[in-house]
Amino acid sequence: MRIGLAGVGRIGAFHAETLKGLDFVEELVLTDADAEAARSVAERLGVDWAPDPASLLASGVDGFVIAAATPAHAGLLRRGVEAGVPTFCEKPVAGTLEETIGLAKLAAGTDVPVHIGFQRRFDTGYQRLAQAVQGGELGFIHSIRAATHDQSPPHASYIPTSGGLFRDCSVHDFDILRFVTGREVVSVYATGANKGEPFFSEAGDVDTAAALLTLDDDTIVLVSATRYNGGGHDVRMEALGSKGAMAVGLDHSLALRSAEQGVDFPTGPQHWSFMERFLPAYRAELVAFADVARGSRPSPCTVEDALQAFRTAEACELSRREGRVVRLEEIETL
Repeated sequence: MRIGLAGVGRIGAFHAETLKGLDFVEELVLTDADAEAARSVAERLGVDWAPDPASLLASGVDGFVIAAATPAHAGLLRRGVEAGVPTFCEKPVAGTLEETIGLAKLAAGTDVPVHIGFQRRFDTGYQRLAQAVQGGELGFIHSIRAATHDQSPPHASYIPTSGGLFRDCSVHDFDILRFVTGREVVSVYATGANKGEPFFSEAGDVDTAAALLTLDDDTIVLVSATRYNGGGHDVRMEALGSKGAMAVGLDHSLALRSAEQGVDFPTGPQHWSFMERFLPAYRAELVAFADVARGSRPSPCTVEDALQAFRTAEACELSRREGRVVRLEEIETL
């Protein structure tokens, strides 16, 4: 297959290296808003490059991978769909709820497949947890705890365009929550604070946040996120049920130490970034996208799926700002 990729920043270059190593990719073509950056990464990897997305899409690609900065996602996704090219887009689909709804409508009105990049759906731990939860192995689920704790914050320039902590980080928890439980969020109550660099406050964001979610079957969900988890990159989900409990991320890479004497768990080493933590899942989702592009499977994560996760993030941000419970029915949808 001939795959085009737009965006050669941190995640884009990472995806390019991953794609270069996959058997189904016969040719890889890169582009970026900075044409020199695209040329440089392409030369390093020994692949082709194009000066702009229009040239790339016109070059006969079988699939289009969008890994550019968030503000570029919506426009590139529209270009891919309008060109009739199966498209993979990193989350978020767009920077605003209005744009996301518009793209969900666009995707619903076309037969061009679109796959949104929520890589946790391809992590074997989350897949096993989904099986246990939805198969009744744990009985009825009364509580879920989900965490996305980054070891260190991104560069200050990233924060103003990130969408905020709930839309940028916790949105992964909101998506995988739907995947694991098969349920929908009906209400949220959220809060946040800053103890780190002032650039978070200056951008109207927080560096640490938490939310209490209620699902449509009355399951209670506790979600936490931070940019400052010095012990390492910590992504977990715990499902607590009437017949048992199960966790994802509870292995020797856990970024916690026990205060109990004689306990040597975890032994490490810890993960220090999301790319390291989810490398197998990132590979698996790109392999899945190849199947989507070939037409051999439906999209495993649609624009509408991304919209529902974004709506929960939007509700959390509204709750944080207004200090009240927000029901999801208040947030616009299709």
